[in-house]
Amino acid sequence: MNPLPIDTIAPAVLGPESAGMLLTPEEFDAVTDYDDQFRYELIRGVLVVTPIPAEAEAAPNDELGAILRKYRHENPQGGVIDETLPERYIRTSSGRRRADRVIWTGLGRRPDPAVDVPTIAIEFVSASRRDRSRDYVEKRREYQKAGVVEHWIVDRFHRNMTVLRHGSDGTSEFIVPEHETYKTLLLPGFELPLAQLLAVADRWV
Repeated sequence: MNPLPIDTIAPAVLGPESAGMLLTPEEFDAVTDYDDQFRYELIRGVLVVTPIPAEAEAAPNDELGAILRKYRHENPQGGVIDETLPERYIRTSSGRRRADRVIWTGLGRRPDPAVDVPTIAIEFVSASRRDRSRDYVEKRREYQKAGVVEHWIVDRFHRNMTVLRHGSDGTSEFIVPEHETYKTLLLPGFELPLAQLLAVADRWV
């Protein structure tokens, strides 16, 4: 039997040199050692390696986490949130997409990321054209198929947030301008002042 080509063998350690490697979702999941200065996604069987988020993306993500935790612990209806975590994988049919933040709701228990699809996935747009395409186009289709109910795209460059709501009758889309507050039936009583997130991002620009 001929040996497998080198680019089909799962590496023991992931790093920037692993970009372009062909992996199955199971092989990707089995990797436990990696260079944490980079992010890893499996897209249609191909390993994609990118730098960790810039401060202008990480800081508003952290701020959003604080807003969500405050809602969860202080709002009478905040118990609808089972958990919210940054930098989590969403399992798609052919790979693993890394969302900037995810929210699980309505389970009534701690979610199992290997089984439970997040209710809401949030992305903070990066500067590169390729990353913008992933956030706005590719992940839109993949998150819908995976079962994500809402997909928020926070765009500090366009000063707005795009909300995609996926349902059995398709996807609806609308834009939240910078100075508006976003509310969703998925998080009753929750309010997200978009300007607050953008102001945090601006401190790093």
